[in-house]
Amino acid sequence: MTHRTTITLDDESFAFLNNIAGDNRSAYINELLKQERKNYLKQALLKANQEEAQDSDYQKELKEWDTTLFDGLSND
Repeated sequence: MTHRTTITLDDESFAFLNNIAGDNRSAYINELLKQERKNYLKQALLKANQEEAQDSDYQKELKEWDTTLFDGLSND
């Protein structure tokens, strides 16, 4: 599914877009947004991992679960 939208660009940005994107400005902008979304998700995941690593209660709970994982169960 696709959607149409209207955006406003200054002259310099518009000229750059036309120069770089050629005939398919939509594809170029879509690719930029996909890359930016990927970067955003990476940063959000990094932030969540850092918060998790700093949470001492959570780290203690993880250690308890690690111990539980190997409490006499065979690998069959």
